[in-house]
Amino acid sequence: MQQLFTELDPRTLGLRLQEARKARGLTQQDAAEHLGMARTTVTGIEKGERAVQPEELLRLSALYGRAIHELLRQREPLTDFTVQFRTSLNQRGLDIPEVSAVIADFQQLSEDYLELEELRGATLPRPYPLPYDISEITAEQAAEDVATAERNRLGLGDGPVPNLREVLENDVGIRIFCLKMPSKVAALLGYTDRVGGCIAINAGHPLERHRWSLAHEYAHFLTRRYQADVMVLSAYRRVPESERFADAFAKFFLMPSTGLLRRFNELKRARQGTITPAELVKLAHFYNVSFEALVRHLEAQRMLSTGTFEDLIDRGFKVREAQGILQLAPQQASCEKLPLRYQLLAAEAYQKAQITEGEFARFLRLDRLSARQLYQSLSRNLTLSNEGTVGEIGLNLGETIVSQRV
Repeated sequence: MQQLFTELDPRTLGLRLQEARKARGLTQQDAAEHLGMARTTVTGIEKGERAVQPEELLRLSALYGRAIHELLRQREPLTDFTVQFRTSLNQRGLDIPEVSAVIADFQQLSEDYLELEELRGATLPRPYPLPYDISEITAEQAAEDVATAERNRLGLGDGPVPNLREVLENDVGIRIFCLKMPSKVAALLGYTDRVGGCIAINAGHPLERHRWSLAHEYAHFLTRRYQADVMVLSAYRRVPESERFADAFAKFFLMPSTGLLRRFNELKRARQGTITPAELVKLAHFYNVSFEALVRHLEAQRMLSTGTFEDLIDRGFKVREAQGILQLAPQQASCEKLPLRYQLLAAEAYQKAQITEGEFARFLRLDRLSARQLYQSLSRNLTLSNEGTVGEIGLNLGETIVSQRV
């Protein structure tokens, strides 16, 4: 640590300390009182004008909840990445240590992703569309228009999108992480020009919620990406226009009206004009959405009578029980904490001796044994192309399967 401490630019260390303090919701006066010094001294440290002493750094590390090695990294921090969440947290009454810790982890992972890209010379492609202007139309109409435009841009047609995370990561260039969060927090969206678009979803939520949260935050990215967002479940008495738009976008993006209407009418014809709850359960499974989201969408499109969902629930209809009877296996949530591309970059950096085994394990948030096992799996099965895309190592179909012995 001593060598890193003496080699690090005081300005970079000062910026890291400032960012860590703000992310913790502390003032310079708070830090000064903790260290027993004047506030102006803390100001000097954060500006890089006054060198921080090793014992002071240890105490600040504990106060800010940051590991020493994070504070001593050479890379200049993503200033204002976590600070930009402050307004959103305050508006939702979530300015609490648990959520601040998740946001700090979110930023650290984004920084690590950038570092791995620079080590491997593999910048993540960002085929972002221009931000959509939705100022002159209603939230519902804007949501359907933008969802349709994005589906067309991404070549998704009007069917389900079973691999939503992969589409947003590989075809749009969004960095997506799956993190442990307080249960009422569904997702986070952050954006800076340097790191690009980043989304974190709650690892503790079911698959249907993951997909809805991803689509919801993608809606915000498409329209107001510079405004950090914290998606909270049941957070509003009066839902803001921006949240109505994001939820409506998720609905139309995951269940486009044209495809849904066609499939619904096919079911009606097969049942001679009637629709049973079993068909609705199967349709929700087909689109990888919750039963409630599907039925409410059908109600809004006037394909079902208003109040159908409440009526089914009042009559004791149990969705999970119905799924079991219909032998619809619960779809497993693909919630890897780290994007596959991130893992491959780390594996390549380790293979090329650009990082040590300990650093490889740290990048992956694993102990060394688990990191070795993951490395073996990654190096056998997958590859990262020169264009930065992820794919399987394919067979050369022109080669014989069994080599001849000489």
